[in-house]
Amino acid sequence: MTVRAPVAIAVADFRERVRRPAYAVVLAAAVGLGYLAVPEVDARWVVVNTGEYRSVYNSAYVGMVTALAGALWLAVTGFYVVRGTVARDERTGVGQLLAATPLRGSGYLFGKFLSNFLVLTSMAGVLAATGLVMQLARGEVRAVDPVALLMPFGLLAVPVLAVTAAIALLFDSVRPLRGGFGNIVWFFAAMVGMIVGQGPDAPLGGLGVQWVARSLRADLAAARTGSENGEFSLGLMYLDHPLRTFEWSGLEPDGGFVAQRLLLVLVAAGIAVLPVLWFGRFDPARTRLRPAAGAAGPLAVGVPGPLAVAVPRTSRVAAVPSWLAPSRDVPHGREPAAVGGFGRLLGGEVRVLRRSGSRWWWLGAALLGAAGMVAPIAAVPAVVLPLAWIWPVLLWSRLGTQRHEYGVDALLGAYPGARRRMLAEWGAGVAIAGLTGLVPMLRMLLAQDTAGLAAWAAGLLFVPALALAAGVSSRTHRLFQAGYLALWYVVLNGIAALDFMGAVRVDNRPVGPAPLLVGTLALALLGVAFLVTTLRHARR
Repeated sequence: MTVRAPVAIAVADFRERVRRPAYAVVLAAAVGLGYLAVPEVDARWVVVNTGEYRSVYNSAYVGMVTALAGALWLAVTGFYVVRGTVARDERTGVGQLLAATPLRGSGYLFGKFLSNFLVLTSMAGVLAATGLVMQLARGEVRAVDPVALLMPFGLLAVPVLAVTAAIALLFDSVRPLRGGFGNIVWFFAAMVGMIVGQGPDAPLGGLGVQWVARSLRADLAAARTGSENGEFSLGLMYLDHPLRTFEWSGLEPDGGFVAQRLLLVLVAAGIAVLPVLWFGRFDPARTRLRPAAGAAGPLAVGVPGPLAVAVPRTSRVAAVPSWLAPSRDVPHGREPAAVGGFGRLLGGEVRVLRRSGSRWWWLGAALLGAAGMVAPIAAVPAVVLPLAWIWPVLLWSRLGTQRHEYGVDALLGAYPGARRRMLAEWGAGVAIAGLTGLVPMLRMLLAQDTAGLAAWAAGLLFVPALALAAGVSSRTHRLFQAGYLALWYVVLNGIAALDFMGAVRVDNRPVGPAPLLVGTLALALLGVAFLVTTLRHARR
């Protein structure tokens, strides 16, 4: 294996990925994060909290806060951007072509790791440029030190992004973690990793927080502020009053810390090529692919009328909408609405989502319902309902993505009733939300919790609308899975401003946004889905 082959794979893959909408979305969010990391001089929020003080906005401090914030943000969201490359090569047939070449599995995996790493570091580079702009915009220190600005990115952010790139490839190479289940596993694993990575015993320096904390405390002690033993924490926090300032001289890494960070990158490279032990390099003689139930050929899907399409058998037949399947009850040339109306569309979409859940999934939903029946009433909206409405996240993420997933998007784009079908998809999501949240609703009804019922109803409309808008806009499951998990997590942690289901309470009353506002936002998200569909249809 020569070095050229992995590099060529990495460059080609990188060029393809940076053209995707998901890359632009995460990149825009990273720029916004740079603004949050360097707020106005009298602002009352911080990303790096050192007690009552912050450094003046010099290059060293701006580089440090943006690098740490970028490491946190890109480690979570960047994972969802870079993953899926192995499955895409298998689905498109590129993998089978590579299997016929002399390229080794280790070379292929290393090339994909480099591609993941390039995507993430390019985002970090944009964040570094944003930090430079923010330093000049804030105007406390206009002298720019490029080394002090970029050093935190090289020592703090880059090793973390290397680990993220490697784990994304590892998940893609393990079939149970390749899909939505892996996305959920990563979200919670990343949350745990961020907590552990900030501790004093973090492996290979973790996020580098403790090293930064020692440097800041040393300069606080030199400035005789009296805060040299104060708190140090990482995360977006609101303060009661503006912070006083001191001047931080910047990072002064020793050889041991630099060696730790380099070793962390090497460990990431080792994780990336670890799947060579079981990865078959798309060779049918070495890889046991699970054929779809029934046959190995394409699935012929009929639509009412003379049109038909062949869908590759990469998923279960049950996932195909029933209104796409051949039906002896539908006369030739007539659309579904002419026979069964909207009810037939809705019933078909409900059956699609119902069959997407395995028996184990439904058993888990039943156990959550049973737990809701016996839980204390105070725990129903705060604990039981959030658990009930995180359980269907993989089902909801299918909304708006199935037509693209099965390759019939272009065909159905020219078929009548596009908005009606989308409304049926949303209705199916509402039905799943109502079914999984039925027990909490009944408990609140018996307790005469009218405010909780109103919040429940608003959330019932909001979550499927969010899933549909995310699915239609991105044509991928991952945007909703990542976004909804983050939203659900902050609600579970008591952030009332984002509570869409009435889980955050004071004196047993919801304190989040008004249900009318949440319901209006749900309608707005439906409008976004309709608008995106209309614009795409107009471009054909």
